[in-house]
Amino acid sequence: MSEHARVRRCLALFLHAEERRSIDLAALLSGQANVHAHPAWQALAPHLSCAVDLDAGDVEALGRISEATWTARADALAAVGEARLQRLVDLGLVLEEARDSFANERDQTLRDAKWHPLLAAAHAFSRWSGVDSLAEQAGSRLRSTEDLIAQAGPPPPHFHERADAQRRTRLPVPVADELDALLARRATCRNFDTDARIGTDVLAAILHRTFGVQGSEEIAPGAVALKKNHPSGGGLHPLEAYLLVRRVEQLPSGLYHYNTQAHALDRLRELSANEAGELAHAFVAGQDYFADAPVQLVIAARFARSFWKYRHHPKIHRAILLEAGHLSQNLYLAATALDLGAYITAAINEVEIEQAFGLDPLLEGPLAVCGFGPRASRRRTIELDPLGKVWDGDALRS
Repeated sequence: MSEHARVRRCLALFLHAEERRSIDLAALLSGQANVHAHPAWQALAPHLSCAVDLDAGDVEALGRISEATWTARADALAAVGEARLQRLVDLGLVLEEARDSFANERDQTLRDAKWHPLLAAAHAFSRWSGVDSLAEQAGSRLRSTEDLIAQAGPPPPHFHERADAQRRTRLPVPVADELDALLARRATCRNFDTDARIGTDVLAAILHRTFGVQGSEEIAPGAVALKKNHPSGGGLHPLEAYLLVRRVEQLPSGLYHYNTQAHALDRLRELSANEAGELAHAFVAGQDYFADAPVQLVIAARFARSFWKYRHHPKIHRAILLEAGHLSQNLYLAATALDLGAYITAAINEVEIEQAFGLDPLLEGPLAVCGFGPRASRRRTIELDPLGKVWDGDALRS
């Protein structure tokens, strides 16, 4: 560390206290099962790739170094000592000015992106990598709803009533129309025809109706408001569509970005059938019934687009997630209108998706994966269809 360097703490840092347990092996061999519990600290810093173990001295030292202003090295040494300061620099929690390091670069990216620190940590540490959710479920004792009820008891009541309600007013049931018929046929698909392909015209229609620009207006120099078919926080529309295409006519298997301005697909990388299948399985965390869809669509947020207006805002991440919900429902309805099945899942391996599409999670991150395509003629995996609009027993209703 340079004699004249200045230091500061990373922008976002949260401490997690946990109790770790260890077994006294000597006692165990003598017939005593002594379990020792000891407190432990972890630093959750979203600019780093993983949690960092700390001791009590680290925790105290971190509280003595500012995250907002650069502090002279001599002052930091006086506050925490040379060995402690160097350890925190090596861990990436204290940054040295003008030092070319991974921690410095990522911390500056986080600062420039205008994240609210708490939301940045929640986003960074809720991402999955290498998860196979079905394999984990198969290895657990919770393989069915009955298993869950046996362990946790029944769920909260499916209908909710307020005991303190003063009066009930009955409401008229609306006369069913075309929208009601479409909504009745809308059901999550877990059974795709793995031999079927969809046309580029079908893919284009779904993309245009969900992500497509319907109109635009310049509201100030350099600021354009887009009209899309769903609401967006601040009218900023930060969500992008990234596609893993496997079975679409006239399109090679590969990774694509939907260019909304041109209403076009920009191919990022062509894939073999095996490569596409492996990525499809990884994207949806091993949910093979979802991986069977001919198209997977990743809803990804360009965070800087929203953070430009809502800087360090504690609510904007919630607004972005709400927008993803609006998009997925429009996708469901667009697919259903074309007699296709669709799904959305948040059980995804974000890290694998980021790596495949070249996304920096501090700037642009996947929120969910949708898929769509023709349904299989027979139901192999359970689907919820209480209205009986999709399935006749286990056969696809014609």
